[in-house]
Amino acid sequence: MGLDSRWIELPSVHRRLLLFSVTAAALFCLLLLRLWYLQIINTEDYQERSVRNRTRVLPLEAPRGPIFDRNGRLLVGNRPAFGISVMRQDVENPQALLALLAQLLDINATTLEKRWQQGKGLPIYRPVVLAEDVPRQFAERVLEHNTDLPGVLVSVRPVREYLEKGSIAHVTGYLGEVTEAELSQDRGKNLQTGDVIGKVALEKTYEDFLRGTKGLRRVEVDVRGKLLRPLEIEAPQPGQRVFLTIQQELQQAANLAFGDNSGALVAMDVRTGEVLAMLSRPTYDPSLFARGIESQAWTELLRDPRHPLQNKAISGLYAPASTFKMMVALAALREDSGARRRVVDCDGSFELGEARFRCWKKDGHGRTDMIKALRESCDLWFYQVGLDLGIDKIAAIAREFGLGEVVGFPLAGENAGVVPSRAWKRQRFQAPWYGGETVIAAIGQGYVLVTPLQLAVMTAALANQGTLLKPQIVKRVEDWQGKVLQQTTPQILHQIEMPAAAWQTINDGLVAAVNEPHGTGSASRMAEVVVAGKTGTSQVVRRKSEEEEENQAGEEVPYEFRPHALFVAYAPADKPQIAVAIVVEHGRHGGGTAGPMAKAVFEAYFKAQSTDFTTLVLMEKEESD
Repeated sequence: MGLDSRWIELPSVHRRLLLFSVTAAALFCLLLLRLWYLQIINTEDYQERSVRNRTRVLPLEAPRGPIFDRNGRLLVGNRPAFGISVMRQDVENPQALLALLAQLLDINATTLEKRWQQGKGLPIYRPVVLAEDVPRQFAERVLEHNTDLPGVLVSVRPVREYLEKGSIAHVTGYLGEVTEAELSQDRGKNLQTGDVIGKVALEKTYEDFLRGTKGLRRVEVDVRGKLLRPLEIEAPQPGQRVFLTIQQELQQAANLAFGDNSGALVAMDVRTGEVLAMLSRPTYDPSLFARGIESQAWTELLRDPRHPLQNKAISGLYAPASTFKMMVALAALREDSGARRRVVDCDGSFELGEARFRCWKKDGHGRTDMIKALRESCDLWFYQVGLDLGIDKIAAIAREFGLGEVVGFPLAGENAGVVPSRAWKRQRFQAPWYGGETVIAAIGQGYVLVTPLQLAVMTAALANQGTLLKPQIVKRVEDWQGKVLQQTTPQILHQIEMPAAAWQTINDGLVAAVNEPHGTGSASRMAEVVVAGKTGTSQVVRRKSEEEEENQAGEEVPYEFRPHALFVAYAPADKPQIAVAIVVEHGRHGGGTAGPMAKAVFEAYFKAQSTDFTTLVLMEKEESD
């Protein structure tokens, strides 16, 4: 109470001075507390912001791992490419900057504007990529005008280079920018918007091996974002090295032999299951995707009726035609060891009820046994034998050879095909099986559908006498110190049990088809090596009656109505090493069209074998000297 009276007694000036002093002291205490908070408690955060204002952290793209053929020849590598990007926080007038860049890069300003808008979704500290794979002279123009382009960066990054162009595109695949869906499905891959990843085939399946680890470059900049000096570099780590089972010489030979035809080719090592060549035509240039494919080019690929983006070797479905006849022959030999000697009198046609089935040779083949039926591809022999066997016995042995199911190819997209049976038709169509359908299936038509890969696996199993091997496309994966991270070994899917005489009979028939008079596969005959093979001509439309064919004789058949040409073969016939399966879409005749292609692959294979052998002998001689 006394204090209050003294306060009242103080002059008003003194009261005001005391109030001001207390207020100033309180404010000073608050400032001290704030300074303590900034300098002590939050010092790291503000120090980081300060550094960020004068430095930029730029990502360094990691080179993807190279892809080699089985002998170490480079198939897919990387090349340096200039890129133009911009730090958004350093740009005061985006429209003026983009207009100048468009002029310097000879790019539509709308394209740059679109990239700028897309970049707004990125963190402020990440550069926005405006142009990729810019020609060197354009990049130099930008560098010359760097004072007028605040925040603009010119960088060099690795871009995928496909040395074989399109010949192996369906095996290697291509790259593309990561999508929102792929980002959401990312499982520890540290993907970011704008990253490029494998989209199909090997580039996608082996993404974890091929994609390296990014590095970074920390640089100091002035207030306008202009680069002053580098501060720190953390080098990127390249992806691992992948070695394919593909042999470059065979791939090139197959590509050259195929010419402008559509279809597919698969060559396999019959001892290991390694794919030595895989071709799908028409093809595409995967480098278009590495640079960022234009929408018009993408649309053209999608609308092409010959389907260049499809790997027909593993997903294309075709009637196997006469290449299926070995399945019927083996089914007959399993039922009766004397089937080799069974004789059918072929007069050119076969009747079943009211239906009439014709042989490809109008006048017939006369008296025909199994060897002659395989050599000259007599349809009537297989009509009658197939009908006697029944569809279920034929289907059972076909499945043992890997037909009608996926055979486990390492890359995605493999098709299972169709091997029909009574149960299959009941389930699929809720209808019974008819004898006429067996007749058609016995020559590989009707419901029977296979892929070229399955035909290659089947042919390899015929060559090695019953060992069904899983097809392999990657031989090994190594790191840059040569340590093997993944190694492929032969995998046996199934062992087919047949008498030795049965295997010999099929071999004799296929050797005759290539090397004896009247053999349908004579175009694949070689002087130095004995080839065993079987031709096929697959109808894509219903065969005309004799009267229709006579009325239209001499008319040119439209391309889309021409039959497919097929050929399967292995060599050498006595000690097989390589098997080949070929489908040429609308190629008319297997012997005349596909046979020479197989011969070209065999010649390339054995030439490479002899060269390797000669080199080995010379090396051994030098060592001994």
